[in-house]
Amino acid sequence: MRINDTLRDYLTIAACFFIAFILAVLPFPEWAERFRPNWVGLVLIYWCIATPTKVTVGIGWIVGLILDVLFDSPLLGQLALAYALLAFLSVKMHLRIRMYPRWQQAVVILILLVVIQFLIIWIRIMLSQPAKFTNFWISVLISMLIWPWTFALLRNVRRRMGIR
Repeated sequence: MRINDTLRDYLTIAACFFIAFILAVLPFPEWAERFRPNWVGLVLIYWCIATPTKVTVGIGWIVGLILDVLFDSPLLGQLALAYALLAFLSVKMHLRIRMYPRWQQAVVILILLVVIQFLIIWIRIMLSQPAKFTNFWISVLISMLIWPWTFALLRNVRRRMGIR
């Protein structure tokens, strides 16, 4: 593999995360805000299970840190910790997750996203901040439901760009 190929791979992955960041902060009507899927989490999980040697815990931490800044988190690093954990679990189970059919993958995605949401809620409770339990379940369920299409779209991008 040449250096240009490696650079192209990382630029493609970064472009996918950039689009996920845009989708994460794109304004929604107030009534639809709770239906927003965890785009960044889905993209992180996909790249962790597709290329576990390129997208690892460090990338998860950086992605979470960017989200901390974008969402103006009261404690810088809380989302970084959550997304590093998400990347760790995804990389650790990547062979098992890839073996499952899409609907079983969606259930695993649901479990992974619930784990990081509980971590975020626990951190907020420790900081004496209000935890948002109502938006939590709907967002996670929507993320689970759109996983098969997200997987297919990102797999198509990965194959077209020749990322291994």
